[in-house]
This record gives sequence, structure tokens and C-alpha cells, in this order.
Amino acid sequence: MSDTPTERNRLDEEESPYLRQHADNPVNWQPWDEQALEAARERDVPIFLSVGYSACHWCHVMEEESFEDEAVAEQLNENFVPIKVDREERPDLDSVYQTVCQLVSGRGGWPLSAWLTPDGKPFYIGTYFPKEPKRGAPGFTNLLDNIANSWGEDREEMENRAEQWTRAAKGQLEETPDQPGDRPEESALTDAASTAVRAADRDHGGFGSDGPKFPHPARVDLLLRAYDRTGDDAYREVAVETLDAMADRGMYDHVGGGFHRYATDREWIVPHFEKMLYDNAELPRAYLAGYQATGEDRYARVAEDTFEFVERELTHSDGVDDREHGGFYSTLDAQSEGEEGTFYVWTPEDVREAVDDELAELAIDRFGVTDSGNFEGSNVLTLARSVEMIADEHDIAEDEVRDRLERARQQLADAREERVRPRRDEKILAGWNGLMIAALAEGGLVLDDRWTELAEDALAFVREQLWDADAGQLSRRYKDGDVRIDGYLEDYAFLARGAFALYQTTGEVDHLAFALDLARQIEREFWDAEAGTIYYTPASGEELVTRPQELRDQSTPSSLGVAVEVLLSLDHFVGHDRFAEIAETVLGTHGQRTTSSPMEYTSLVLCADRLHTGSLELTAAGDGLPASWHDRLAETYLPDRLLAPRPATDDELDEWLDELDLDEAPPIWADREHVDGEPTLYACRSFTCSPPVHGIDEALEWAEDLAPDA
Repeated sequence: MSDTPTERNRLDEEESPYLRQHADNPVNWQPWDEQALEAARERDVPIFLSVGYSACHWCHVMEEESFEDEAVAEQLNENFVPIKVDREERPDLDSVYQTVCQLVSGRGGWPLSAWLTPDGKPFYIGTYFPKEPKRGAPGFTNLLDNIANSWGEDREEMENRAEQWTRAAKGQLEETPDQPGDRPEESALTDAASTAVRAADRDHGGFGSDGPKFPHPARVDLLLRAYDRTGDDAYREVAVETLDAMADRGMYDHVGGGFHRYATDREWIVPHFEKMLYDNAELPRAYLAGYQATGEDRYARVAEDTFEFVERELTHSDGVDDREHGGFYSTLDAQSEGEEGTFYVWTPEDVREAVDDELAELAIDRFGVTDSGNFEGSNVLTLARSVEMIADEHDIAEDEVRDRLERARQQLADAREERVRPRRDEKILAGWNGLMIAALAEGGLVLDDRWTELAEDALAFVREQLWDADAGQLSRRYKDGDVRIDGYLEDYAFLARGAFALYQTTGEVDHLAFALDLARQIEREFWDAEAGTIYYTPASGEELVTRPQELRDQSTPSSLGVAVEVLLSLDHFVGHDRFAEIAETVLGTHGQRTTSSPMEYTSLVLCADRLHTGSLELTAAGDGLPASWHDRLAETYLPDRLLAPRPATDDELDEWLDELDLDEAPPIWADREHVDGEPTLYACRSFTCSPPVHGIDEALEWAEDLAPDA
């Protein structure tokens, strides 16, 4: 084995499943580390940076075409330092170079292919390149020759371009306005919701007039909140159309539950088949809100079935402290047996082989299975016909149809288990687990306590494996006992949201204390008072060519938006007002862009609305929530609810204050003991409060009177 790191492929030393997929390539892949970067500087050759992730279809294609080819490997090894990056482990690097790709070409995606100077500045960039020229795309082998020649002959031009592109990326990612503006106005919520209605596809659901169609759970949240505030039916209709489209058609897995990544077409029929943990966290939250706002029971079932999928297929099985469950894995691949979607699609013959004779035709009708198919001769299952239509056509009672279809679905699931399963990326990411914990905590309140327990086990696992309490530091990734990478803003913010959601659901002060620890670290490491913003990377972390912010909602919610949301929530539980001041400053810094492009910055719009209206504070003094309170909260849509359980008496509260290191009770708890020995509720908004009451209905009537005007 060579002592020179770039003379061998070093990815077999990594735990990332994506990197290990490339460990047998003849390319001398390096991880992004100081050894590789120093080798580029010493050899004075460009870096070829390839960014992808384990479930990425075109990443697999480019590997098969180019990275497994000995001749291509020779080009890469001789003229470049080839570096592989898992974008799920290093979202900071992905953010920087994706931004450059978007600026230069108007598009991005994975695999991301970038050529960098030895100091990391990009001078050529794109996504997937076929090995040979195809449909106007340059061939990868030609590119490698041309870039190597240009580096030798036109070095100055390459470096000038790298400087220009890096300055452009800094302007896009790092810089903030010289003169911060005002935060969005009180009409921001309805203004943004109206923009969403105008952008909606009223024929097929979702947003945009063409495919692909991506889930935008924050936009659904926005629309439901605006409907709740105003009663404008258009907001409700667009939210419902979007929820129905995602749940009825191919993006949802009608056999096993859970959501695929996105739909490739306008009609939501054919998905990109990978399943990501973050989608299966954020989408159930949207469906739980939809259930509460509309009373539509099927939305609750979609959320519950998705949680069951996560529990069954994405839950770490080792557990922690002898618990049954631990953290959550990241991804299921789109491919099995080398083909995308093979695990999920059906022909009529497949259905008839899997399902009892008396059930098969009902299943074929229900799921729209045809001989011609809707995906490469097979069928992605959709809810093609309603139960009512099937009952009428087959002259069977609707309840009997539902029972038979459920039996058929279970038989399809059993048959599918005999197929070759897609690969699973078993790394556990702090931030994505935080999203899932928050969703499950809400599911525990709305649906069933079992989801609270699953969330608590996951939080315990993450705290045990990824949190250094002494240093107050969070790591991002756990894989088979290996812990790597300092946490990014999304890890701290998403996990703080999850811990705070669990405090609200369980009344356990330890979850609140952990959320506060994470918020304090956000203030210390990510907040920049001079710039008036919260950066994505920690101040003490690795210095890249630019320090990114994450303002936009993308496949995951804006980490800056979630951080502001968390700070606004936790400001109620501290003895200072710095959290609220940071939130208000950030919303002012980015107010102009939030107002001008609300569809891109939905999380920030929701935070601005919350700052204007205040949270609905429900302080519950007593030993847990009475069953009647719990049931009413489960069914009631309260989008800005902040549930603040506390012990019944101030003597008991003193123990909590000691654990939270507070000298005195914060206002949300102060002078709010139980009354007459019974559990007591206090409803407040913007410094106006109800008297203490013992009934949830009375508290919510007060809350309705305190609701903000449209």
C-alpha cells in the first residue's frame, strides 16, 4: 500500500455508505480532508470534486460509465486529485458548490461534478456528464483532457474564473445587506399564501404547471394557517388539493406506507423512488395539520402509516440502554437489482399471483394496474378508483370493499417482501433525526402515545452517541459506532425543534433543558451579530471558500428559518431576551428577500408571522395533561400553539428551575400554579391572558378571542 494518499483509493477507510460504494473504483478517490487538500497543493493540480449520495440514480450511472473505467481512472489519477463527498455528511460543501453550479448554469443536482483550484475555488462545474458526448452534453473523457490541458496552458484564465465564481458564491451565500431592512409586515402570511394560490396547479395539485413536482410541506402549513386566520376557502382548497395529490398518486407508497422523494411528472404518477428520512418526517407533520384543520380522517391515516414505515424500515435496531429503538437511518435507495423502482412496481400478473382470486380484481381496479402500465411496462400504484365506485361496480358494500382492499394490500406487502430490497443508507444524522423526532412528538399528541415513545428513544440515542454535554457540542453523523463531523446549523436547529416538541408532548423538563442547550450553542457558534444573521457552519469549524447561510426551504426546511422558530419558542423559557432579539434581527436582515420571494422563504414568512402575532401560550399546571385536554388538543388546529407544561406547585417548579439553571420562573410559568388542587390551564397571547381555568374548552374559547385579526 502506498504511503502517498493520492496513489490509492482511501474510501474503504470511510463509514459513509455512499463513499464505500466507490471504494472499489480504480479511481484513487480521496475523502475531503487535509491530506487530500495538501496533496493537491503539493502536486499543484486541480481537484476533481464529485458530490452525491447513496440513493442517487445518476450518481450510480456515472459510476458505471466512468468511475469503474480503467482509462477514465487513469486520466483522473494522473491529472487531478479526485475527491468524493457524501452531500448528506457534508452539506456545507454541497451548498457552496451547488450554488456556483446554479449561478453558472442555471441548474444543479447530483452528481455534482466540480473542478477546483488546489485552494478549493471552482473553475469548471456541472452535474452528470456521460462518458462520451450525448445529446449536446460534453463527454467526460474529453472534458478531463481539455481541463488538464487548460490548466497547463491557460492557468491564469482558470484562476481568474475561479476568483470570479468564488466572489459570486460569497455574494449569494455569505453576505448580508449593508442596511438591514424591516422585517416582513403583518400581512406577510396572507400575502405569501396568495402567492402560493397563484402558483398552484389547480388541475393536478401542488405548485407549478409542469413536472417534476416536489413536496412543499411548508407551503401547505402556510396555506392552512392563512385559511385558519381568514376563512378564505382558496387557501384551504389549494392545501387540500396538494395533500390529496401526494397521498393518492405515485409519490406515496400504497403498499408499505411512506413517501418517495418527488414525482417526475405533473400528475404525480411516477416518483423518483428513493425514500428519504426527512420527507417522511416533514410530510406527516403536514398531514397531521391537514387532519386537524379539515377533520379529514384519511390524512391522519397517511401520517400513521408513514410513521409505521419509518418504525419498520428506517429505525436503528441496536437501541440504547436496552431500549428497543434507537435513531433513524437516512435513506432507502431508488434502485434494486440495478433498476430504479423495481421493488415498487406491479403488472396485473404480479397482482394476481400475490393476491387471492376474490381480491385481485378489486386491487387491480383500486390501484389502476393495467397491461400497458404507467412506468416502463409496469405500474406505479395509485388510488385510481374510489371505494364508492368499486362498491357500486361490483355490487359490494363499501365497508366490505375496504376490508377486502386492506387484505389485498397486506398480501401485496407480503409478496413484495420476497423481492430484492433497495439498499439502505444506515448512517444516522442528528438533524434529520431531529425532524423525525418533532414529527413523532406531534404524532404522539394527535394519534397515539407509541409515537412519543419512539421519538424519546431516538432522542436518547442521539444524545448518547452524538452530544458531548461537557463541551456543549453536537456531532452530525453516527455510523456503526463511528462518530464524525461537527454539527451544522441544521443539526442544532432541527434537533432543538424535536427536543422542544417532546417537552410539549411529555412535560419532561429534561427535553426542554436539552433544547435550551442547543439554542445557546446556536447563539455562540452560528449567530453573527455584525452581519445580523445565523450562518450554516460554526464559527470554530473548517474555513471554506465562503461561509454559507441556508435561507431557502429546499428538500429540507431552511435551517435558518427553523433556528429562528426555535429561538422564538425558547425565548419564553429564559431570563433574558437575547433569543427574541436575534430572531427579530435575522428577520429584519432578510426581510426584503423574504417579502419579495415568499415561496422560496416560507419558513421565514411563518416566523415573521409568529413574531407579529405572538404564540398561543397554553400553560398547563398539574401532573400531566388530563385525557379530555389531550383529546381536544389532538383534534384542534392551533398552528401557533406553544404548550408549556409545568409542575402543579411552585415548590415543585423550583426543582425544574434548578435543572434549567434559572434564578426565577420565566413569565410563561410565573404565578401559574394549579388552583383548587386541580390541573389548571392559562391561555395567553401577546401579554394578554385568561384567568386560570380547569376546562380545555373554556381556555380555547379565550384563545379564540385572543386570535390575531386577518
